[in-house]
Parts: sequence; structure tokens; C-alpha cells
Amino acid sequence: MSDYYNAFETSPVPAPGPDAVPPELFRGIYGMPAFVTIPTSDLAESVDFWVRGLGFFELFSIPGTLVHLRRWAFQDVLLVPAAEVADQAPAMSFSFSGVLSQVDPLVEACRALRPDSVDGPRDTPWNTRDVTVITPENARIVFTAAKPFAPDSQEARNLAAIGISPPDGPPR
Repeated sequence: MSDYYNAFETSPVPAPGPDAVPPELFRGIYGMPAFVTIPTSDLAESVDFWVRGLGFFELFSIPGTLVHLRRWAFQDVLLVPAAEVADQAPAMSFSFSGVLSQVDPLVEACRALRPDSVDGPRDTPWNTRDVTVITPENARIVFTAAKPFAPDSQEARNLAAIGISPPDGPPR
């Protein structure tokens, strides 16, 4: 018996599949279990990129102090002003989930705003399609979307090798 179990109901991320529909943008107020704070030297430019490129919306702002952005529930980003930002993106990244139908539009939107901002998409050994985006404030953001699960795939074997069964599979 494994310590892992199916707990997908705790997440706003829909089950992967070719017809997966993303949830609505979430405008509720809650205690944030995790969030990222990103310093920016141009708050307006950063907000524009995150909204038009990455699909976030402005939940609220405190002029000149903070802009709280959100997408789905538990995808919270706080942009804060800074005198300067790093010249290049750090190795560390922040990832947020989407669905496969959002990958190509996100890539197109980010490239339209900043042509050299996108790396990917690429498929991963853990059954996702990922896009890495470097934002105006040089944050490394990874948009990740689960691919439909194929029980006979290499990705399924990769997951099984570490003790993770498909959601409808037998307990391990």
C-alpha cells in the first residue's frame, strides 16, 4: 500500500483529456496557501504582460505598492515595485497549471508581446506539455498542462516506476 491516493477533488485543475475545459477565473477571497511575489521596475508593463500574455487578471491593487494577480484558485501572483530587477532570469521557476487547449494561445500571446519570451512547448517524462516564459521582470514562469493519460505510454511507465498509479488504477 502506498501513501499516495487520488485527491484531484482538492484542485481546480480539471482531469486531463482532449476535451478538458479550464475552470473560470476565480475572483473569491481566501487565505492563500501559497503565492509568489515578483519585484518589477515597471508595474504597468508587468501587469499588461501577465494579463494579456499569461491569462491572469487583476484581483486588486494598492497604487504604487502592489498588484495582486490571479488566474484559477490558488494561482496568485503579487507584483511589487522595485528600483531594478535582475538582468537575467534565475534558474528557479514558478509553475502554474492550465489545460492543453490553452498552450498554443498562451505561446502566441506571449510571443506577440515579447517575441523572445517563450521556450517550448515541450513534452515532459511526467506526461505534461510545458512552456517556459521569461516575463518583463525576468521571472521564469512555466505553464504546464497535463496530457491525456495513455496507460501503455512511456510516461505511464515513468509514473509507475515511482509508485504513482493512474487515478482509476489499482492501489499500490
